[in-house]
Amino acid sequence: MQAAANAVQKQMGEVPTVVHAETKPRPNGSTMKALAWFGAQDVRLVDAPVPDITEPDDVILKITGTTICGSDLHLYHGEIVTLQKGDILGHEFMGVVDRIGPNINNLKIGQRVVTSFQIACGDCDYCKQKLSSFCDRTNNSTLQNYMYGNRDAGFFGYSHFTGGFAGGQAEYVRVPKGNVNLLPVPDGLSDEQALYLSDVLPTSYHSVVDTGVQEGDTVGIWGLGPIGQCAARWALLKGAKRVIGIDRVPERLQFAQEKTGIEVIDFTVHADVVKRLQELVPGGLDVAIDCGLTNSLTGTFHQPKTLLHKVEKALMLETDVSEIVNEMITSVKKGGRCGIIGAYAGFTNHFNIGALMEKGVRLIGNGQAPVHKWWKEILEDYLLTGKFDPAFMVTHRVPLEDFPALYKAFDKRQDGVIKVFVETKFSNPPGPGYPKLSRVDDWGKV
Repeated sequence: MQAAANAVQKQMGEVPTVVHAETKPRPNGSTMKALAWFGAQDVRLVDAPVPDITEPDDVILKITGTTICGSDLHLYHGEIVTLQKGDILGHEFMGVVDRIGPNINNLKIGQRVVTSFQIACGDCDYCKQKLSSFCDRTNNSTLQNYMYGNRDAGFFGYSHFTGGFAGGQAEYVRVPKGNVNLLPVPDGLSDEQALYLSDVLPTSYHSVVDTGVQEGDTVGIWGLGPIGQCAARWALLKGAKRVIGIDRVPERLQFAQEKTGIEVIDFTVHADVVKRLQELVPGGLDVAIDCGLTNSLTGTFHQPKTLLHKVEKALMLETDVSEIVNEMITSVKKGGRCGIIGAYAGFTNHFNIGALMEKGVRLIGNGQAPVHKWWKEILEDYLLTGKFDPAFMVTHRVPLEDFPALYKAFDKRQDGVIKVFVETKFSNPPGPGYPKLSRVDDWGKV
């Protein structure tokens, strides 16, 4: 596949990237603690070089807060083929400005900022529309270009499929194009409230807005990990009259009922999800959103339910399973809307294209959420006003040293973990209403 990608690249010419993943180390040889990947379920805390200004638009951050995203489990399980041993992981993080390149004039050293998980150039046609995840000029992956016909933006800490940029599960990080990829955090907002502007809040918000949730809608949400839990709240804030969450993890079903007040379906009890939804909502849902199920099953890309898909996936006859999307298409009313924010990689079999066409369903690939389009709106209209507080989903706070153990616990959903704030030596104390520091090895102990 890579050979074919290279052939495509030769036809296209040079990759028109404006940033490079390679980072200069500090001249003094200083090191930092960072979480690196070495193989499936093998992540280690290592001593890595502290990054230095490499390009004129760079900003170097001291990390004050980072976390694990559900999609990081794809990396943890070795499902991303372009990972290399020693790659530093992490795409959700924030910090204070430590160093700035000569072209940076909108930030100052010591300023508190949050980073978008995608690296945007700020100048291409997509970036001018704030569609930062579609940036044309920050990802040089020939493989992604071959598979999709073009490329997403570069992402932090998410393999060479997304540019090979070092991530922020570390004490320092280099932020290319720091003038556009960093959002200043206002005083009065805790680090825990700001951190999740990097991914989970814009991603979940985008899934609801892009799929067109309207006042009075009945909405089904497949997957009650952090994205699904947040999407349920956004749907209610946008005026949905009913939200129904579908999952199989008892703690997450209970969490959604008690914390957000939505209805739930446990698909281990109701194996025929479509039938159960038709019983609950005669005529069908207005909107269905696929929020991934990456944290609700085994950490893989939409783990197959049926034997047929299990066999086909095991034989590499498909990379992804369309069972959830088929459930959504048959669960919505005629003319309903289905959004996909959950991560899919490539190709699927047995897709119900007939129902899609005959019912007039609007199937929307939400894409990687354009953080730049939404983060100021979420900050100003929801976080600063108190309409949305991430505190409901932040279940733990641990030190950077616990990262390897945290991945194991997060993968197994130990101790009811939903979202974790990981602190470094540069972090501020916990904000009001957020968890105090604990150690993963102590979870579950009396």
